[in-house]
Amino acid sequence: MKIKISITSLLLFLMIACDEVKNQKQNGTSKSDKIAATQDTLRQNEDTIFPGDKWEQTEPELQGIDSSKLNEAILFLEENSGFDGVKELMVIRNGYLIWEGENVDKVHGVWSVTKSFTSTVLGLLIGDGKANINTLARDIIPEMDENYPELELRHFATMTSGYRAHGDEPRGDYTHGPSTTPFIPGDPLFTPPGSKYAYWDSAMNQFANILTRIAGEPLEDFIKRRVLDPIGVNPDQWRWGDFGEFGGYKINGGAGNNSNHIFISAREIARFGHLFLNQGNWDGKQLIPKDWIQKASAVQVPASLPLGHFESGIEGSGIYGFNWWVNGVKPNGDRKWPGAPKGTFAAWGHNNNNLFIIPEWNMVLVRLGLDQSDKVITDKINSQFIQKIGKAVK
Repeated sequence: MKIKISITSLLLFLMIACDEVKNQKQNGTSKSDKIAATQDTLRQNEDTIFPGDKWEQTEPELQGIDSSKLNEAILFLEENSGFDGVKELMVIRNGYLIWEGENVDKVHGVWSVTKSFTSTVLGLLIGDGKANINTLARDIIPEMDENYPELELRHFATMTSGYRAHGDEPRGDYTHGPSTTPFIPGDPLFTPPGSKYAYWDSAMNQFANILTRIAGEPLEDFIKRRVLDPIGVNPDQWRWGDFGEFGGYKINGGAGNNSNHIFISAREIARFGHLFLNQGNWDGKQLIPKDWIQKASAVQVPASLPLGHFESGIEGSGIYGFNWWVNGVKPNGDRKWPGAPKGTFAAWGHNNNNLFIIPEWNMVLVRLGLDQSDKVITDKINSQFIQKIGKAVK
């Protein structure tokens, strides 16, 4: 009987393989695409777990990580960080906590990491059928018609809107949209929308204003109910700053500036990262549309797109998705993080706040802090850190 089962299994495998070869010829599927798809399937079938009230902690070796080499990587990051070091560092693999710093329960603002939460609301609203990527801003806020008649929601999510608010004049070194009145449209940075890239905070705050009106409730309430509560984020360890009431709604900050950002601990934001690692699925329940996760974490801004305004200063061409940073190829031909796997993507914020998702390793890395004035953790440092983590992966 055992021999018959083995032969049957072998015949079935050969039949499937033949069908796949046929499909490749018909659909033009490359060998590398097929390998990538197989790897995706294997990752989905790994023994990934999801935390309950607490992360399950285990020795790194049990998750295929060399402890000695992991510690070398962490020491490198500590030596190349400011005074917060690795106190708010967490390393998650396969859903298991394999390393944590001493201050991972510290709650503070994460600045532009907030942007990735904002665009997640768009993904949810698209899934609900309440909006689409091409919804015009003027259809939600009529005042946008005069200066921004062609501006679509996708332009906000890719930093290609050209939106400038009243009061966006530079404040010292802060030049990329510091307005405290971001809901009052000013003259565009450039036209038409989508023709250039300009990382701009007031645009993200106006984006949050528009999403709030589509959702019919504050973004904090919306994402709490739809995402953060279902994945078990402790409600006492996060909040979302706001501009107060505007036009009948409380408007949470979409950019993360002016203290209107997400306040959260490393331990809790790791859950958000684990949700994105699992393509919006949490222990069998699809909370965020899978296709949105895939698009948000892929390059949406061509490398050929020029910088839209010199005051923006932050380059994103070739490496920006839907408010997520992607390990794409910059105009100079270099990857954003050469030492990281190609599928790596991240939420990034001022003060050395980073949330990395690395699908190839089924891994989430969180490093939060308040120490950028002491030392900036650059892309080069992050790339080298991730590369050293890779040497620990067995």
